[in-house]
Amino acid sequence: MSITWEDVLAARRRLAPYLPVTPLRRYAALDEAIGLRVLVKHENHLPTNAFKVRNGVSFMTALPPEQRTRGVIAASRGNHGAGLAWAGEQLGVPVVICVPHGNNPEKNAAIRGFGAELVEAGRDYDESVEVATRIARERGLVMAHSTNDANVLAGAATLSAELCEQAGEFERRSREGQDDRGERAALDAIVVAVGGGSQAVGALLATDALRPGVAVHGVQAAAAAAIHDSWHAGTRLTTPTADTFADGLATRATYDLTWEPLRRLAGFVAVSDAEIADAIRLLWRTTHNLAEGAGAAGLAGLRQLRDRFRPGASVAVILSGSNLDEPTVRRVMSGEL
Repeated sequence: MSITWEDVLAARRRLAPYLPVTPLRRYAALDEAIGLRVLVKHENHLPTNAFKVRNGVSFMTALPPEQRTRGVIAASRGNHGAGLAWAGEQLGVPVVICVPHGNNPEKNAAIRGFGAELVEAGRDYDESVEVATRIARERGLVMAHSTNDANVLAGAATLSAELCEQAGEFERRSREGQDDRGERAALDAIVVAVGGGSQAVGALLATDALRPGVAVHGVQAAAAAAIHDSWHAGTRLTTPTADTFADGLATRATYDLTWEPLRRLAGFVAVSDAEIADAIRLLWRTTHNLAEGAGAAGLAGLRQLRDRFRPGASVAVILSGSNLDEPTVRRVMSGEL
């Protein structure tokens, strides 16, 4: 692993003053629709509506004072940038975020709203990384890569650490007769959306430490499937485009700190934009929570994978985030997507 369990415990201590534990919930209507016990981890209840704020706070709080003074720069499609901007606002650290041209305007507004400088450059996330790297050199800023950083990965792993502990609480309530369904809600698997892989690597590390034997499956957008295709080929590949409305998954390459750990995934599926849009609608109908594409991809993947699980299995998905812009909401909810 590129990080250790001790790194995750240290990140949890640093995050505790800033971020609450997010809920893990079950919904009878969602269980019925999927045919399994589905545990939903609500990362959309964090300050930026996405788990990436964990990564931002973990990164910022690990910086020595001299680096905080210099300022931080990153490339993002939105949620990583908003997480860093929010963390910078809490800690008084200047933040610059590079986004590609045509990025979600509401995510851009959120990043600016948290006090960060926004630079629009590049045709996609990977080109924005190149611009951010150049600006970091020119201005002496600290680069906060959304995936290739140990403190970012440690922050992401705090999500699954909470999830594993909360699943144990479901079990305890069941044994004590407190579960209103009278069922044992064991955790059999976690299905995780993959953009750069920080969330999935965190899930692998947390299950190793807290719930050995729990399977972790990855899900990527079929239109941005570089890591999925690499996993199945057994070698690192790139794709020429990443053309999906699930912008949090729109990457074209594998990454050094996540590639090797991700090879341990129990399974890896690709889902179409239509499947992701349908998962957004299902989450809305059954939980009344709005998910963006990346936030619903785990559920879309679970629908593909469900026949692999035993009847009555408990599988967790992560709802992160909920930052859909209004035109996309209209397209999804109308069935156009």
